Amino acid sequence: METIIASHPYFKVERKLCDSTQQIIVHDHVIQLYSTKISTFHREFLVSNVYDMSFRKMGAEDGILYLHTHQGVYPYTVKDNPVLFINAFKELIST
Repeated sequence: METIIASHPYFKVERKLCDSTQQIIVHDHVIQLYSTKISTFHREFLVSNVYDMSFRKMGAEDGILYLHTHQGVYPYTVKDNPVLFINAFKELIST
């Protein structure tokens, strides 16, 4: 089993309409960096297919972590700045 190099929490917001009222459900997940892959709740990316990561702050607390891949850009909503996760990825691909 591979060792996790770095991880960072992210969340997805689900909105449901039930009996004419909107329910908001927050799903908490973790994105994990391994030596060969990046794993999320729904997807896995080979590190070799991810060419960059970036972060954009949105509002007072939340922000978006972007994975720039050969298949497109994948956004992940985060509460905290993922600078340590991004730095671990950049260090991994530079070696």
